[in-house]
Amino acid sequence: MKLLTFEIQNRKSFGAVVDDGVVDLGRKFEGRYADLLAVLEAQALPELESACVGAKPDYMLSDITFLPVIPNPPKIICIGVNYEAHRSEIGRDPSKKPMVFARFAATQIGHMQPLLAPPESHTFDYEGEIAVIIGKPGRRISQEDSWSHIAGYAPYNDGSIREWQGHTAQWLPGKNWYQTGGFGPWMSTRGEIPDNAPLHLLTRVNGMEVQRADASQMIFSIPEIIEYCSTFIPLQPGDVIVTGTPGGVGVRRSPQLFLKDGDVVEVEVSEIGILRNPVRAEKA
Repeated sequence: MKLLTFEIQNRKSFGAVVDDGVVDLGRKFEGRYADLLAVLEAQALPELESACVGAKPDYMLSDITFLPVIPNPPKIICIGVNYEAHRSEIGRDPSKKPMVFARFAATQIGHMQPLLAPPESHTFDYEGEIAVIIGKPGRRISQEDSWSHIAGYAPYNDGSIREWQGHTAQWLPGKNWYQTGGFGPWMSTRGEIPDNAPLHLLTRVNGMEVQRADASQMIFSIPEIIEYCSTFIPLQPGDVIVTGTPGGVGVRRSPQLFLKDGDVVEVEVSEIGILRNPVRAEKA
C-alpha cells in the first residue's frame, strides 16, 4: 500500500493511493482511527489493506492537498553524515556510532507545499533522504528483528539552514526552521518493499540532478540505526527515522547551490515516488 495524509474541503484525512486517486480511509474508519498515527498505534495496517481491495478512488490526487505523511510523529530522529561521499565532502572524521539529532513536527510540510526560505539567511540547503516509519514499538531492538518494526518508507527532504547549523557544535537550530522539511508524497508499506532493498535516492533542483545514491551505501544500515536508537529510547509507532543524505549538498558544490524563491526541489526514491516542493521566500 501507499498511504498518505491529506486535506480536502477543509477536512483532514488519510488514505491509500489507488491508480491516480485516493481511497479516503479516514472516512471509512471514522470514529475508529483519527489518523495514520492511530492506525499504526493500533497495528491496523491489515485492516486498511483489506478495505482497499477492489476500492475505487474517492478523489483524484490533483484534488487533494498533501500533508506530511505522519503530521504528528512522536519523534523525528535524524541521522547525520551517513554516506561516505557526504562524509568526505564535508571533511568529517569517521564516526564509530550513528550521529543523531532531532527534528520537530512543525518543521514538516507535505508534497507540493512550499519550503520556506527564511530572510535571516541565504544558506538554505537541500538534503534528499530516505525516511523509515516505525510501525511496532520496541526497546533494545536487535538488528535481526528490526525489519519487523518498520511500517514503511518515504522520501524526505531534511532542509537545512547551514549558517545556523554552524553557529555551534549542536545542529538543532539549523535543522529546525519552520516548514523546511518535506515529507511525502506517501509512504510505501513494508510489504511493498523487500527488506534490505537498495532503495534508490535522487535529488533534483530545478530539474538538475544533484544527488544520487542507494541505501546499500549507508555507513550505518537501517537495522544498525534502529538497534542503536532503540537502545537509548523506546521506539513508538509513528516515529520517523530520517536516515541521512548522500554527497552533493549545495554548501559543498562549486559554486555553492542554495535554495531561493522560485526553485523546485525533488527528492525521489525510485521504488516509492517523488517528493516535490517549490521554494518560497518567507516574509519577515
